Amino acid sequence: MSQIIIIDRAGAEHPVEAQAGLSVMEIIRDNGFDELLALCGGCCSCATCHVFVDPAFADRLGPMSEDEDDLLESSDHRAETSRLSCQIAFADSLDGLRVTIAPED
Repeated sequence: MSQIIIIDRAGAEHPVEAQAGLSVMEIIRDNGFDELLALCGGCCSCATCHVFVDPAFADRLGPMSEDEDDLLESSDHRAETSRLSCQIAFADSLDGLRVTIAPED
């Protein structure tokens, strides 16, 4: 099985198993990371699942939608590699993906 590495807000790295077909938000949530709120449940309407994607993987992700871009604009912590984890569909080609949970807005 593939895995992703989740870096929590304290900077600790956590490798977890990742199933293709789930969103990165679902993988993070299902592995007990309470600091990723994901209040809208993956509907791309709240930006509480904001993560920073390791630059080595940024070009492997699908393009950002206009809605995702608009929501990230509201974050004080937006960075070049910011994404909403609910909008990243995990695939086996992303094995080893590293994401850092963004600070809470």
